[in-house]
Amino acid sequence: MLDVVAIQKILPHRYPFLLVDRVVEVKEGESIVAYKNVSISEPVFEGHFPGHPIYPGVMIVEGMAQAGGVLAFMSASKEDQEAAKDKVVYFMSIDRCKFRQPVRPGDRLEYHLKVLKHRGNIWVLDAKAYVEESLVCEAELKAMIVDK
Repeated sequence: MLDVVAIQKILPHRYPFLLVDRVVEVKEGESIVAYKNVSISEPVFEGHFPGHPIYPGVMIVEGMAQAGGVLAFMSASKEDQEAAKDKVVYFMSIDRCKFRQPVRPGDRLEYHLKVLKHRGNIWVLDAKAYVEESLVCEAELKAMIVDK
C-alpha cells in the first residue's frame, strides 16, 4: 500500500533510523500491518554484537512505534494530515513489553498494530512484531501527537 518514499512523506525519520520499509495494510483508526527487512549492512550490527549479530529490541519497539505513527497520520482527516507536517509523535509509555526470540540479519520483521484507544492527540496501541509466523516482540504503546 505504501512504499518507503510514501512513508518518508509521513514520518520525519531517515536512514539509519527509518525502521519501516513498507506498509501493506491500513484500516484507518483501527490497525496497520507494515514490515522492515533486517539487513546485515545496518550500522547497528557493527556493535550488536560482533560475530553474533542480533537486532536490538529497542529498534524493534521503535519500528512498531513508527508504524503506529503512520497509522495515526493515515487515520486523520485531510485537514489534520496537512497540519501533521508541523507535528511529531512522542512516546508516553511502553508497557508490558516482552521479547520472545532474537531477530537476526536476513529476517523480515512484520509489525501488526491495533488501536486500543484514541482520544484527541493520544493513541494507545497493541503492538506485535513477527518474523514469519513467530511472535518476537509485543508491547502496549502510548503516544501523543504534539507540535514540533
